[in-house]
Amino acid sequence: MKYFDIGEVEVSRLGFGCMRFPVIDGDNGKINKEESEKLLLDAIERGLNYIDTAYPYHEETSEDFIGEFLQKHNLRNRVQLATKLPCWLVKKEEDFERLLNLQLEKLQTDYIDFYLLHSLDIKRFRKIVDLGVLDFCKKIKEKGIVKHIGFSFHDEYPAFEEIFNAYDWDFCQIQLNYLDIDYQAGMKGYELATKNNVPVIIMEPLKGGRLSNPPEEIKEMSKKFEPLSYSQVALKFPLSLQNVMTVLSGMNSHKQVEENCEMADSVEYNSLTDEEKEFYKVSRKVYKDRERIGCTACEYCMPCTVEINIPKVFSLWNKAFLYDEEDKSKKDYKEYLKDGVSPEECIECGKCEDICPQHLEIIKGLKDAHEYLK
Repeated sequence: MKYFDIGEVEVSRLGFGCMRFPVIDGDNGKINKEESEKLLLDAIERGLNYIDTAYPYHEETSEDFIGEFLQKHNLRNRVQLATKLPCWLVKKEEDFERLLNLQLEKLQTDYIDFYLLHSLDIKRFRKIVDLGVLDFCKKIKEKGIVKHIGFSFHDEYPAFEEIFNAYDWDFCQIQLNYLDIDYQAGMKGYELATKNNVPVIIMEPLKGGRLSNPPEEIKEMSKKFEPLSYSQVALKFPLSLQNVMTVLSGMNSHKQVEENCEMADSVEYNSLTDEEKEFYKVSRKVYKDRERIGCTACEYCMPCTVEINIPKVFSLWNKAFLYDEEDKSKKDYKEYLKDGVSPEECIECGKCEDICPQHLEIIKGLKDAHEYLK
């Protein structure tokens, strides 16, 4: 296992994401503890030392399980433990400390190595700033309750820049893979952090597993990299990026642990060949050509006059073609229609098209998406 030196500690280049453990009877709130323990022990034995959990994972049971696991195997001092403040639950200033104390109790520890403000968009960030979150961050770090302070991000790049510049962060966490270089913070966010010497953690390196089963065109191109699996080819992209502290993977099988640890042991920074760079570039084009509509989910079109969730509808439409998920997209669309407004309700006011940065034909797109997904 290769490691990233963050000063007083070294962090394994692969981190264990604790939101996709094996579960019992398909119930996400019932972690298969026996199998999950084996996976964690396997990964730790291979050199992994970064464990990433959060308050809501596995229906609020992930932190409890990790706390039990670390105590049972006496591993607390051997791992770098990360969890996240559930910012959406903060209604008043006192909630910061209340939630942190609850998390310390669940994790059965008196300190957290890496603490993140979870799932920030600009609206959520500004709200908790008004409630005093930055002073809270400074206080808990000075007291040693938290060793490193960072944030995980889910918004567009301008929001990332504002959040990044608002505090002296120890690290930041963004979604990045060979497909999503222009999504959310994207490569621009990675480059901003790198320029300012703020280590980056990568989440969704396999895009929720989708890059482990790419379209046939990409599978054919991937043959030149055998014996690497599709997952390993995808993992090589974020692992090769300078200043990436760790790449998170929600591993739920021993094969995944073995393959991912193998890559984290073999990939050097700045090691991509011209052939590999070209592969990622062509692969992005393959996915782009499958896209039904070029929606980036920037939400400039929101709120819709009649409250249609335009980005949601377009996302489901695109996913059906991008990842060969027709059945899943149609099922998810039926779920959306239970509480959401149907595109059939569109009054064609044109407000969304006037403001769309991508200049999309949204009105026509909504009709076509509904016709396909219904």
